[in-house]
Amino acid sequence: MTKPLLSVVIPAYNYASVLPRAVESVIQQLTDEVELLVIDDGSPDDTASVLEQLHACYPQRFRSIRQANAGPASARNHGIRESQGEYLLFLDADDELLDGALALWLAEIRQYPGSRLFVAGDVSVRSDGRERFDPPTAIPDSLLARVRGYLLDKTVALSNGATVFHRSTFDKGLYPEHFRNAEDIPVFCQALVAGECRVINQPVVRIHKHDDSLRHHSGHGLQVGLQLVDEVFNRLPASVQGLKSQFAAQRCLSLFRTQSAAGNHAQAWAFYKQALRFNWRVIFRWSYTRKALRLCLK
Repeated sequence: MTKPLLSVVIPAYNYASVLPRAVESVIQQLTDEVELLVIDDGSPDDTASVLEQLHACYPQRFRSIRQANAGPASARNHGIRESQGEYLLFLDADDELLDGALALWLAEIRQYPGSRLFVAGDVSVRSDGRERFDPPTAIPDSLLARVRGYLLDKTVALSNGATVFHRSTFDKGLYPEHFRNAEDIPVFCQALVAGECRVINQPVVRIHKHDDSLRHHSGHGLQVGLQLVDEVFNRLPASVQGLKSQFAAQRCLSLFRTQSAAGNHAQAWAFYKQALRFNWRVIFRWSYTRKALRLCLK
């Protein structure tokens, strides 16, 4: 049997109510060149029974695997190991592919087989139902500019569902399973330096935004902490290592912001001082400095 060209992996945890939307958005577009895997990360809700129903409706159209709960990084890694495609697309369980997305990806892959990362646009859906087209950002030619744009300047935006990786991208490492958030940042960074990147100026996925996303959870952010800095730069070439201290300072400011918002003022102040030690120029980022001074004076 011929191996698929593209594997779509859906990690699922406690999204039983919307998982059919994600699965069916892929199944409706499947061809012999694409396989679909759903990794149930030990969901305690009705995800298992929902998958049973989907298998009954779409027999032999996709595979599902249940694992003990270990977090999104573990679920994605399980999908990498179990999939067979030369390219991988990760779709969150609460999102959905737009019509024609798989055909578009396949056409780009066939036309540019040397590319290691494909990036497209998305349609973001807010909690009030409003939708907005987010076009893809340009990917600079130099590796240094790519990493700077993604980590520091925020001029390079990447998101699951709108990004296809060549399997060789993961030779530098899989998703860090000891992280419960920000686990995609090291992988996106290593993908940006893996080789040629192609940008497709069309939307391919509808991404549903949630206010309770893990990225806004101060506890999970604190758990990852500054480990993220080493995790990222241990995977990157020497030519971009000069950005490490700047990213460490920016990471401290991010932790300062989340801890301050959570009312953890002592912890927030400690992160601000640490940011200054990494890069004294953060004192000129007035929004952070004013907030830090208010904390100090309390």
